[in-house]
Amino acid sequence: MKIAILYICTGKYNLFFKGFYESCEKFFLNGIADIEYFVFTDDMTLSDSVKVHLYQKECKGFPLDSLFRFDMFLSIEGELKAFDYLFFFNANMLFVAPVGEEFLPKNEGLAAVLHPGYVKKPSFLFPYDRNKQSTAYIPPFKRGYKYYMGSLNGGTYQEYMKLIQECSQNIHDDYAKGYIALFHDESHLNKYLFGHNCLGLSPAYAYPEGSNLPFSPKIIIRDKVKIDPYFNKGRDYSLKGKMKKTVSIIYRAICWYL
Repeated sequence: MKIAILYICTGKYNLFFKGFYESCEKFFLNGIADIEYFVFTDDMTLSDSVKVHLYQKECKGFPLDSLFRFDMFLSIEGELKAFDYLFFFNANMLFVAPVGEEFLPKNEGLAAVLHPGYVKKPSFLFPYDRNKQSTAYIPPFKRGYKYYMGSLNGGTYQEYMKLIQECSQNIHDDYAKGYIALFHDESHLNKYLFGHNCLGLSPAYAYPEGSNLPFSPKIIIRDKVKIDPYFNKGRDYSLKGKMKKTVSIIYRAICWYL
């Protein structure tokens, strides 16, 4: 079995690769699969391993590097054809326990991790894109709502490549009209998966560092701000900021039904 890992790190995000790579080699499908890494970075000295393929990618900043990530994957489609499964991992993810074949979608073809912040919440609070003019829009009054985190997703080569191609096209269609989905590539990912079979991976595979959740973590999401204040990006953790965020969530939830 051959698995390709897709990974993006530019600028300060480069510092996460060593830990991710070493933990992945230790815990991910150990003895089960042959794994290679396809890394988009502006540091071409990041690794000298024969398993790591580096692709020059200059940092465009937020949100463009996130929004157009599917384009990066399409740019190496030819190299990826040799693999049975493709998986994207966020830069600041770290394996902390063995991950075996239960991680692989068999019948579904696709896999994505259920967002730990929404797994126990009602669907009207999910941060779907509510803009009806966007290709990422998900309508209300349906069934089977799930909210997936954009930090980990993948599947068989055939099915994941279909996802990549459609999400990339939809993002460009929106961008040409002046739209950017609410949560960028994550919004488009959720729209695609809403209409396709998907193995919903436990939040244990995307466990926020320092959280107290009823899951035994297998992959953690490292707290970037603890590593470098640069990653805070102006987030407002004051009471006023939290109240503003809460009001925004409630407003979007109400608008979904209007």
